[in-house]
Amino acid sequence: MAHDLRDSARHFWMTRSVARVMGLNLSNEMRRGRLEPDGYARMVASCQGCALVEACQSWLGHQTDVSAAPPPGCRIGAQLGRLKRLH
Repeated sequence: MAHDLRDSARHFWMTRSVARVMGLNLSNEMRRGRLEPDGYARMVASCQGCALVEACQSWLGHQTDVSAAPPPGCRIGAQLGRLKRLH
């Protein structure tokens, strides 16, 4: 199966966007040693396998403030929650 780079980029940005809405900057989390590059890559890959992409995009589009939690059913919600608690 061919790897679709557009799909990877989409989920890279969705991962960053959900984190940002939660008040997290994943680049800063890596610099601080709270997120390893491999862990970041696994988060993006997990997002890529999610069936709730449209719901997530809708959730992102309706956020006007920092959210305490990721969208319902988020496959990377546990990892983002852990980073938020460390933050």
